Amino acid sequence: MQTDDADNHKSKDNDKKKHKHKHDKLSGKDYDKELEKLHGELVALQQWVVAEGAKVCIVFEGRDGAGKGGTIKAITERVSPRVFRVVALPSPTEREKSQMYVQRYIRHFPAAGEIVIFDRSWYNRAGVERVMGFCTEEQSKKFLNDVPPVEKAMVDSGIKLIKFWLEVSEKEQTKRLTDRIDDPRKIWKLSPMDLKSYSRWYDYSRARDDMFAATDTGFAPWYVVRSDDKRKARLNVIRHLLAQIPYKKLKRDKIELPDRQKRKGYREPAYPYKYIKEHY
Repeated sequence: MQTDDADNHKSKDNDKKKHKHKHDKLSGKDYDKELEKLHGELVALQQWVVAEGAKVCIVFEGRDGAGKGGTIKAITERVSPRVFRVVALPSPTEREKSQMYVQRYIRHFPAAGEIVIFDRSWYNRAGVERVMGFCTEEQSKKFLNDVPPVEKAMVDSGIKLIKFWLEVSEKEQTKRLTDRIDDPRKIWKLSPMDLKSYSRWYDYSRARDDMFAATDTGFAPWYVVRSDDKRKARLNVIRHLLAQIPYKKLKRDKIELPDRQKRKGYREPAYPYKYIKEHY
């Protein structure tokens, strides 16, 4: 009996350590080390997608300040923009407003050998458009009813559709938006629309809940990411993304740099190049 109690006590201590470790801050050094490994895997994924002619579509949604842009940057900073295409559409034109709602998004869907990342997507209609009154409640409900068949058609056509919702707390969102006000590097991220939407936290919560209820399907599920810790959120997203695609590392031929050609009398010209001033 004493042995069982000791084992239980030891198990609880281990659980506490795991729980504590899970909520520890990730150092910049550890983050960079892990991100470097994941970037290598993303390059392997890229090569496989091109070789196999695969089609991948990734959707990022979440409240303002949830970390969508930083996460997308972490994914794309070491891969080719010709394979990993980021789509962040502006407000629709008058012509686009007259089209079928998803029409302007469809033309950006991936072709063979492409990974398309939507920084906000057709789900604008379920979120910001509904909350800010840019569409009617009837239009939003119709959209939610129409989306699953469209996404089913995408998946049936061979597109791997992955949808992420970045979940940020009220406290952390306030901190991030306040930081944007005070930081000249980030002020461009804070629009009048962001300020209006900030006050409508629970309207967004209701819109999110309705969106999940209608569009969290077996063929195109929503994956929720806790994003209060930006570093952990980015790493978790990349690991999950890689786990969703059955890619394989391709064999590489040995690479050797060829010999450079001979000078054959070439001389540098006495040209007055306009070199920039070296401040650093």
